[in-house]
Amino acid sequence: MAQMIHSPAKTYSVDEFWDYIHLPENAGRQLELVNGEIREMAPTGGEHGEITFDFSLMIGNFVKKNKLGRLTAAETGYIFGIKPDGKPDVRAPDIGFVSIERAPEPFGSKFIPLVPDLVVEVVSPGDEAKETEEKIQFYLDNGVRLIWVMYPSIKSIFVRKIDEAKKLSRNDVLSGEDVLPGFEVKVSEIFPQ
Repeated sequence: MAQMIHSPAKTYSVDEFWDYIHLPENAGRQLELVNGEIREMAPTGGEHGEITFDFSLMIGNFVKKNKLGRLTAAETGYIFGIKPDGKPDVRAPDIGFVSIERAPEPFGSKFIPLVPDLVVEVVSPGDEAKETEEKIQFYLDNGVRLIWVMYPSIKSIFVRKIDEAKKLSRNDVLSGEDVLPGFEVKVSEIFPQ
């Protein structure tokens, strides 16, 4: 669950946010910039971390073997542009992927100035449904082509695209479609028993 940690009267730029997160007192904090406001993300539990790590390995091995693009882990900030009112967004999905066509060179040391092609979010027990849906809608509104929302508690994955939403259960196969062509894995192989 995210919460705003500063007054909405202060709007941060991308550069100000970069400087803020690198202050010594912010070491180890998980922060995002949403509509120019800094939000802190609550730490996650072991199940979330283990599933995210294991699934990152599955996707990462496939992406590397097939030279499809660049994969990032949680806490990697993506700049989702700056709105007409000047308020920027820097979000950090649990897993992000950008195709090799859009990112032929390695990412630099700062925030990634590209919208991911694929976003994976692993929902933790404390995450509020409304907040999760708002984040997914944000990704769709900003050009993410494919979103996988993983629910360990019910061992299901919701696949979201701009024109489609579907739920996959244990016996279904998750497909990378045209974003990760050839990637397929049975949902039951993603979640531990």
